[in-house]
Amino acid sequence: MAERRKVSVVGAGSVGATVAYASLIRGAVKTMALYDIDREKVRAEVLDLNHGSQFYPTANVIGADEIAVTADSDIVVITAGAKQKPGQTRLELAAVNVAMCRSLVPSLLALSPEAILLLVTNPVDVVTYAAVQASGLPSRRVFGSGTVLDSSRLRTLLAQHCDVAVHSVNAFIVGEHGDSQVPAWSQAAIGGVPVRNWSPPGRAPLDEQTLERIAHEVLTAAEQIIRGKGATNYAVGLSAAGIVEAVLHDERSVMPVSSLLTGQYGIDDVCLSLPSIVDGQGVDVILTPPLAANEADALRRSADTVRGVERSLGI
Repeated sequence: MAERRKVSVVGAGSVGATVAYASLIRGAVKTMALYDIDREKVRAEVLDLNHGSQFYPTANVIGADEIAVTADSDIVVITAGAKQKPGQTRLELAAVNVAMCRSLVPSLLALSPEAILLLVTNPVDVVTYAAVQASGLPSRRVFGSGTVLDSSRLRTLLAQHCDVAVHSVNAFIVGEHGDSQVPAWSQAAIGGVPVRNWSPPGRAPLDEQTLERIAHEVLTAAEQIIRGKGATNYAVGLSAAGIVEAVLHDERSVMPVSSLLTGQYGIDDVCLSLPSIVDGQGVDVILTPPLAANEADALRRSADTVRGVERSLGI
């Protein structure tokens, strides 16, 4: 496989700029292009990133308010769209961001016909579905950041409670990146110990009340951050950069990204997050871990929630 070199980020707001920054300091890209309709904003972000180029692996950072700057991209990361406001659900953002996506995707692909599209714009599951439709591409090449960030939040909170390194926690969220998300507790483990069996001497146990509290904190994390500083950007930027890196390096990493389901758990024609093998061509295989019956039921309800929004928008 030829070395991937160019990543374009659409939208130079707090999320887009942080995706670019994280990708650069991780050494994931050779050319980073920023595109935003705000000329002064995108120019300022490019200048700021370039001024730090001594301190990250060699890369070329460019940007413009013209979409042509994204030409010949290997990956296009779409972060542009209306922001989530305090008290607003991700699904309430749907209409305006879906319209933006349906207009933008064909123009981006005309300039980069071989690109993989990574959607970060919320509500990411609905926007990803719209992008799949608008692109005409195989669904494996169009996918969303999904619950990668939610799963990171889940692992972080479990690690803090159990006083272990976050890398020692294996846990993930499935379903919608939003209010109907489902923590897959039946598959969660710490050092191979299922979370419901976690009871080492001198450590706090993981009883059902604690698991419910952690799930609630994951669900409300974005709202807390938005209330405090107006937007989430660091963790979402890092998680998106991790997905970009998995594609560029053909890692075959298992990540809970959002992609088009085709019968998994009896769910069709909707984009939701399940653990998936991400490689140099996008989503290779969507995995179906043996969820508990109540988790599988909740996943199907999550699909109904997202599908209902799609139908209300006529997509």
